[in-house]
Amino acid sequence: MVEQSRDLVGYGAEPPHAAWPGGARVAVSLVLNYEEGGERNVLEGDATSEGYLHEIVGAPPVEGGRDLNVESMFAYGSRAGFWRVHRTAAAHGVPLTVHAVGQALERNPDAARAMGAAGWEVAGHGWRWIDYRHVPEATERADIARTVETVERLVGRRPVGWYTGRTSPRTRALVAGEGGFLYDSDDYSDDLPFYVEAAGRPHLVLPYSLDANDFKFLILHGFSTADDLLGYLVDTFETLRAEGADRPRMMSVGLHSRIIGRPGRIRALDGFLEHVAQRGGAWVATREQIARHWLATHPPRR
Repeated sequence: MVEQSRDLVGYGAEPPHAAWPGGARVAVSLVLNYEEGGERNVLEGDATSEGYLHEIVGAPPVEGGRDLNVESMFAYGSRAGFWRVHRTAAAHGVPLTVHAVGQALERNPDAARAMGAAGWEVAGHGWRWIDYRHVPEATERADIARTVETVERLVGRRPVGWYTGRTSPRTRALVAGEGGFLYDSDDYSDDLPFYVEAAGRPHLVLPYSLDANDFKFLILHGFSTADDLLGYLVDTFETLRAEGADRPRMMSVGLHSRIIGRPGRIRALDGFLEHVAQRGGAWVATREQIARHWLATHPPRR
């Protein structure tokens, strides 16, 4: 029999009781992916311009040259979109977790300082916003260390969470082996945190979401209007809230400065946060807060 490394069972029919603070039914994790300035660009030695997650959906990347239109769409996220998201989160008094690309932070230190001043958690998201399947192991390890140093220097606190997104087969072992991370989020397989074995010890995974995520505005057959995203977020929250009466759950919401930060889309975030506040039963928390709660309440079995 061929041994399977995939876990297709998980918690099964009886997941653990999360015991979120205050008896919350849903732990809501708002995640802002900060990537602008770390994407592919021939100025960085890349072979092509960036071809993924920009407003001209399906347009091929430019081979061996710059795509100034795409560059300016990414710049919108750091110049304007980030601050619109920042104002919206501040207006609702909610914390965010930022998946921060190290080079992107380096190129906008004002944004990095604003994240720290707001009390947001800043987690690592690679040194650049690239596919790490094609990166040598030594380079990936060095990029993790460089990102840690950059976040600590610009934000004022080292990252304790990690999310690459486009991982290599070595990513989790490198993150767990680094020694300073509480968790990673390179997983989409559950509605609750869980443990895996990595680098020879139990390692916490906080699953992320690509369905409750604004990136679907920039793929074919995804969201078109703010109402599309708002409706989906509300439906997701209401289902998890109902299930949470006896089995509390976790909900991740994925955001990007250049996407949700557009004027025609920010209403989805504002409306969702208003809905959550009115309905109650939610613990809006950073991923670090969720990880520390899980480690204390459901410690790994050694």
